[in-house]
Amino acid sequence: MSQESSHRVVMIVDAGSNPFELGVATELFGLGRPELDRLWYDFTLCAAGGQAVMHAGLFTMSGIADLEAVERADTVIVPNRPDPQAAPAPAVLDAIRGAAERGTRLVSFCTGAFTLAAAGVLDGRRATTHWRWAGLFRTRFPAVRLEPDVLFVDDGDLLTAAGSAAALDLGLHLIRRDHGAEIANAVSRRLVFAVHRDGGQRQFIERPMPEVSGTSLAPLLAWAQEHLNRPLTIADLAAHAAVSPATLHRRFQAELGTTPLAWLTTERVSVACRIIERGEPRMDAVARASGLGTTANLRTQLRRQTGLSPSAYRQKFAHT
Repeated sequence: MSQESSHRVVMIVDAGSNPFELGVATELFGLGRPELDRLWYDFTLCAAGGQAVMHAGLFTMSGIADLEAVERADTVIVPNRPDPQAAPAPAVLDAIRGAAERGTRLVSFCTGAFTLAAAGVLDGRRATTHWRWAGLFRTRFPAVRLEPDVLFVDDGDLLTAAGSAAALDLGLHLIRRDHGAEIANAVSRRLVFAVHRDGGQRQFIERPMPEVSGTSLAPLLAWAQEHLNRPLTIADLAAHAAVSPATLHRRFQAELGTTPLAWLTTERVSVACRIIERGEPRMDAVARASGLGTTANLRTQLRRQTGLSPSAYRQKFAHT
């Protein structure tokens, strides 16, 4: 993101929009972050005619910008629909299509994917939505490459989150893309939402395991995070937890919705990003300190999770 001017985020509010997602966007993009010592987002709410009745008629949002605000946006967040079968307003769809034609980054939370799909901008693209509505989505929009089990999908200039809580995950992912891992972690700590879940994790856990003394992964995760620079294996993690690798795998799936290896890799990439951001120029040193081992593995994993090579990441985010 350019530091010359603020990145303009515009969220569209439509009849029936859910206040929770509106609150998530406002918290992440609308509140200033003076403690971060950098330009933050320029956040605007808009609606057709400058007002909209929210979900279940709880209240009317008024005194906000008209849909013309979308024309000046760098990122547009589209409205979700508690009833995804309700058609979005034609003016909203026109605004979304115009934004897509201008190359604006488009984001949806929960059933907002229905809004993007109704505008025709998701055809042939990857997306997700809430698991409850996945079947209906596939029936109505067969041209969209739906990924129904993940938290969010980053398809470049089109990003979709699966549900209300996943909106936080996707929002922090956007901040990570725009400002780097260290800034995203600072915002996450401010929100007391410290656990980073990547987009590939599952939306829900089929057999949740209660967090009770002796079975929670928290002590193991804390220990592993302190030893990421070591060549930890799944066997090492299992031995430290005094369980078999198979049992460890089941506990990771139950408690985190991911595998031990995927969690380790994500944590190591996060460490590598922070090291690069702090100015370390030697990629072999970054690879060793993060536990990724080799510059080749660092390059592969960093590109997979951020879309950038180590040199491009350093150019974009490293402190100078």
